[in-house]
Parts: sequence; structure tokens; C-alpha cells
Amino acid sequence: MSDTSQPARKGQDFESTLDASDKKVAQFEHSRRGFMGTVQHVLHLNPTLVPVLVLVVSVLVFSLPMVTEGKFLTMFNLSLVMQQVSIIGILAAAQSLIILTAGIDLSVGALMIFSAVVMGLLGVNLGVPTFFALIAGFIVAVGGGLMNGLFVTRIKLPPFIVTLGTWYIFLSILRLLTGSQSIRSQDIDAEAAALKVFGSFISLGSARITFGVVLMILVFAVLWYMLNKTAWGRHVYAIGDDKEAAELAGIKTDRTLLTVYMSAGLVVGIAAWASIGRVGSISPNAFAEANLQSITAVVIGGISLFGGRGSILGPLFGALIVGVFESGLRLAGLDVQWQVFAIGWLIILAVAIDQWIRKVSA
Repeated sequence: MSDTSQPARKGQDFESTLDASDKKVAQFEHSRRGFMGTVQHVLHLNPTLVPVLVLVVSVLVFSLPMVTEGKFLTMFNLSLVMQQVSIIGILAAAQSLIILTAGIDLSVGALMIFSAVVMGLLGVNLGVPTFFALIAGFIVAVGGGLMNGLFVTRIKLPPFIVTLGTWYIFLSILRLLTGSQSIRSQDIDAEAAALKVFGSFISLGSARITFGVVLMILVFAVLWYMLNKTAWGRHVYAIGDDKEAAELAGIKTDRTLLTVYMSAGLVVGIAAWASIGRVGSISPNAFAEANLQSITAVVIGGISLFGGRGSILGPLFGALIVGVFESGLRLAGLDVQWQVFAIGWLIILAVAIDQWIRKVSA
């Protein structure tokens, strides 16, 4: 009578041998890397961990009584920080989509103001129903993204040059439309009040959570799902990592890039609507440094400027880090230039860490 359990036992022995071998390889890799190598590998697998740690440490430092005399860690101040970074946070989300594909968009700030001005001119000055004024503003924002995308994908121009050029174009058009004149808060009457809806807030004790903050969190949540749970998101990362390899894998890179620029334009349109509520008025000169601030949030948030690596949630933490530093240093009584000084060092440190992390073998 044959022993039918023998093949099964051999299979089990083979699997256990494989498991033991895998464990030995893992132990060898761990010992070969050393402590810093292990840290490098962990950060490579979890790029958002760096901005999260920086944010936590920053909050703890500025919460010390000898630094801000207990003024920083209050519900009111923390909610104020959230309000202050909400618009730049949304713009950083749009910027992230472009940078993930190894591009960059220098026009997001000008396009946001252009879109907001169109909403204001139609909804306030011309009396167009607010719904249609908003739609027109979104069309301008998506059209601006489409324009950038066509230059990049069809004419094969570098994103830096394209968006530098369109930054000048959008800026000049909006100033020609407005004559550099602002639409004041008191000019936005009850019929156009929906333009300022994201400036409304909910009180939770001493905290004031504006709808703009809620909108920022929703934008990041939706983009996180799109980038992590859809084929489109995988294609975006693949293009940023290696466009030629993505094409060989059958990905229609130009079509995907075009949708990325249009999606970024849509997010910019959302930021434009939210900016009206944040400021309460519409000025062609507002958010003058929005382009650089959005890139700053992306870089500090751990998204690689070389594309293909990083989490969309990183720029949210990056924007919060900038907000925490500005608030904390101000409450500490330091000159505003020290805030700029600190943010400059944060950018250099973030890029240095990214370069170090990229050296790890995947």
C-alpha cells in the first residue's frame, strides 16, 4: 500500500525551506544595510513619513511654554493655521499631479486668480447667475490646464518653459480684464453670495473651521483615491518614473498627461472659488507668491521633483508645516524674515532627504 502523504510532506518541506530561505535573505539584507540603511529603506517605502514627523516635531517645539508662551497650542490658533494654508494646500494638490509626472507648473497661481476674476466679473459686475459664473470660471481653469497639456504633449515643449510662458499670458489677460482693479467684498451682494461660501465657518469651541478647510481635505481625499485605487493613478506614477518604459508597457502617455493637466486645471478652479471666500474679495494682485508656495508645499511634502514617487497626502502635510512655522515663529516674536529664512532651509533639507532616499535600492 503506497504512502499518499509523502508528496504532501515533500511539498511542505519545500515550502518551509523557501520560507526559511526568505527569512535568511531578509535578515542578511537588514544586517547589510545597518541602522541608517534601514531608515533609508523605510523612508523609501513610506515617503509621507518624513513630513509627518517634521510636522509633529514642529508642533511640539512651538508648543513649549518658553517658545510661544502657550499661545500656539490652542484650538483657535490651530484652526487659524488650517485656514491660512487652505488655498495653498489646494493649489499644492494641483501642482502635485504635474510633479508626479516629472513636470512642473509655474502658472497655477496666475490661473487661479484668472479663474476667480472671471467668476467675479460675470457674477458681480455683469449680474450673471452665480452658477453660470462658476461654470465659466471652471472652464477657464480647465482650459488653461488643457493649453499647458497640449503644448507639452503635442509640441513636446518642456513643462517649465510652457508654464512660465502661460504664467505671463494668464497674468496679463486678467489685468487687462480688470484694469488691476479689485472687486470689493461689499460689492458681492446677496445674489452672488455663493461666491464667498467657502469663507463661512463652523464653530467648535474656540476653533473656527471654515468650509474652505473642509474642501481642501476633500480634494486631497479624492485625489488620493484616484492615484492609489485607479488604473489612471498607476499610469500617472509610471509616466513620472519612466515615460519610455510606460509607453513600452502600453500606456498612452500623451493622453494620460493631457488628463493630468486638465485635472490640475479643475483643482485650480476649485482653489479659485475657495480663494474668494478666504479673502472676501477678488483682486488681480492677490496670492502673488502662490506658485512658489505650492511648489514649496509639494517639495516639503516629500513628492520627488524627479517624478514617480511620493504620496498626494504629503503636500497637505507640507502646507501645514509651512503654516505651523509661520504661526509659531510669529508668536515667538521673531521678524517675518526669519519665517522666510526657516522655510528656505526646509526646502533645501527636503530636497536633500529626497536625493538620499532615491539612492536606496527598491
